[in-house]
Order: sequence, then C-alpha cells, then structure tokens
Amino acid sequence: MKKIILLSTLSLALFSCGNGENKSIESILASKNTAILSAKKAELQAQIILLEEALSKLDTLKEEALVAIQPVNDTVFSHYLEVQGNINTKENILIQPEIPGTLVALQAKAGQQVVKGQELGRVDDGGMSQQLASIENQYALAKTTFERQKNLWSQKIGSEIQFLNAQTQMISAQKAVAQLKAQLAKTVIRAPFTGVIDEVFVERGEVVSANPTGLMRLVNLNNMYVSTTVPETYIGKLKIGTAVEVNLSALGKSYTGKVRQIASNINPNNRSFGIEIAVPNTDNLLRPNQVAKLKITDYVNPKAITIPSTSIQKDAQGYQFVFTATAIKGNTAIAKKTLVVLGKSGNNVTEILSGLQPKDQIVTDGVNSISDGMKLNF
Repeated sequence: MKKIILLSTLSLALFSCGNGENKSIESILASKNTAILSAKKAELQAQIILLEEALSKLDTLKEEALVAIQPVNDTVFSHYLEVQGNINTKENILIQPEIPGTLVALQAKAGQQVVKGQELGRVDDGGMSQQLASIENQYALAKTTFERQKNLWSQKIGSEIQFLNAQTQMISAQKAVAQLKAQLAKTVIRAPFTGVIDEVFVERGEVVSANPTGLMRLVNLNNMYVSTTVPETYIGKLKIGTAVEVNLSALGKSYTGKVRQIASNINPNNRSFGIEIAVPNTDNLLRPNQVAKLKITDYVNPKAITIPSTSIQKDAQGYQFVFTATAIKGNTAIAKKTLVVLGKSGNNVTEILSGLQPKDQIVTDGVNSISDGMKLNF
C-alpha cells in the first residue's frame, strides 16, 4: 500500500513538473495523433517502471503480525449428540382400591416410607368375613366326611360312589374358601413396591372406588431414568450401555448414566426413536418430570488431531484452511496457508482428518490479521 501511495505521488509530480511539459501533453492530446500519443504513453510507462524499482530498493519494511501458536498433538476426541429429556421412574403410580366400599382404615401418610406388601388401608368387606367363616365350617365338615369315607373305602366298606361324592364336596368347599379369601384380600390396600407415599387424596370413612385421582401416590426414587428421542440417523450409533452425561441445570449437577433401552419403532411424524438412560440417584435429588440436558457419546477417536474451531478459516473457493507457523526462529516464524479436511466438532474443537501432522504449530490467535507468507511474532 505504501508503494502505491508513493508511486501515485511521484507520477503526479512527473506530470506536473513544469508548465512547458503540461502544454506539451495538452498539445499532444489536442493533436489526436495516435502515434504521438502511443509514444508518450510508452515513455511514461518506462519512467513508472524505474520509479517502482527505486521504491522496492528503498522500502525495506515488511509487514508483521503478533499472534499466538500452539503445537498439534494426538488426543482422545469424543463427539456428543445433545438432546433434552425428562427424568422419570417406572415406579410412580396412583394406588387404586380393587373393590369399591367404605374406607374403614387408613394407615398411610404423606412422606411415609413403606415396604412392598405393607398394609396402607382397608375397605369394608361387606360381610365377606362372616361368609368366609361359614364356608370354612362347611369345608371342615366336608373334609372330615371325606377322610372317614376314605378309611371305610380302604377297608372295602361302603360304595365307591359314596367315597367320590365326599371327595367332590370337600374339593368344592375348599375352592369356595380360597375364592372368598381372595375376594377378602382385595379389601386390604397394600404397597405394590417399596417407596415413599408422595400424596394421600382420601380420608378414612370415605366411600372409595377406582378413579383418575386414586387413593394415594407411591413413588420409588431408586430406579430413575431419562427418556428422550433421537433422530433415526443415529440408528446403529447408539448401543445398550452407551455412556451419557445427564445435566440438570436446576440442580447445577451432572450425572453419568448409560443407555438401557432403545426403541424398535420409528415415529413416522418426526423420524425419531425413543431411548431410556438409567441414572443413579445416589443423593436422592432426582424427581420425576425434571428436565435434563443429555450429551450422548456417538463417536470416539482415541488418536485424533484436534484444533480450536476458531482457528479454522474458509477461502474464496470454499476450502477450509489454517495458518501454520514455519521457519520458526526464536519468537518469529513465517505464516503458511495449510488446507485441512475437517471431521466432527464439539466443545469448541474440531477434528482434523488430513492436512496436519502431530507437532505442527498452528496459529490460534490473530488468524484474521495475517496472510500467507507474512512474518509472525509470538
């Protein structure tokens, strides 16, 4: 740029060095003689060449730039698919009564820890207890009759039909007792799994039946997972056991989970499939319906060349390139434009598939102010 400015200044001075010369040029232009005009143009061009040569000898100042460089090394590179998911648990249910009736007992309270099979309440049996006592008496009589008839039949006393009738009556009474006990057991409300009573929606004495609200909510926070969907292009990239980083911004905590289930069906509406990630709830902070950000590892290169993504540029032809520092002497070097082939990007770094070798020095800061062949200071 300095050369151009000086050259322009000297050229103007050449054209305006005297009134006589100006008149001469004006007369040449007025003559409209192409031969004379061409000769004058050649004379001026020759003078410009001499001026450029003189300037090149005088202009010894070269452009330089202050930059930062770093060596390229092999490293482990992991690429992540980032999606959003919801925390959930398979053991989060509304407990319903199996038969309708008056709630005659309620032992559950909100926040209570319960174990599987523990009694939480009881519905009025509607007289089934008395019926059971009567049928049990009938069964006891039928059993005694059968045993006596069996003894007689073993001694060849009585008829076979008497023995078979006694046996049938005993079995029928036994089944009736078992059936009524099963019905009576349904009046007792028990915890289907170990967990915590989250809410209780009823009071003792209410008439209850199965409904959308239920009697109470039971939650187990020991078997938590995250559910989400990923694009179908990731089929084959995700496997059972794939590591997943689960971040909950509301808690300011991150957990490490693993993919435990992959759906076999593609949703035709958004071309995605569902996955579940098991998450340990060691500190008991995870809750159903929390929102989590997931980083699912879908690619790992144990010996990758990676560079800061900000050091990569694109030229006018669309090629990706970086500047490498060559001819390094002390704290100086020469910039070299190096074309590169990019791989995957993540965490502000990009994988380089070709174009760079380990130990190459790349320019990381000041890349926008340098050009190929420029002197570098660092």
